[in-house]
Amino acid sequence: MSRVDFIVQEATEDIIDRVTNVCLECYSDIKVGDTIHYDMLNYRYLCKSCQERIIEKKESIEDEEISEGLF
Repeated sequence: MSRVDFIVQEATEDIIDRVTNVCLECYSDIKVGDTIHYDMLNYRYLCKSCQERIIEKKESIEDEEISEGLF
């Protein structure tokens, strides 16, 4: 099992100018003041909906692995 960790930040002019101005999953625009999520596993900024979708997907995969057992 691997973890997915996110850092929640407010998009600043500096982040937008130096790093990205789009969500690197769905490519929607990021504007100054938006809440963004830095994916520490894949080193990218995501919007809230993409971050939530990734967490849900990861949790469903982990649930399947647990229900299958070791053998």
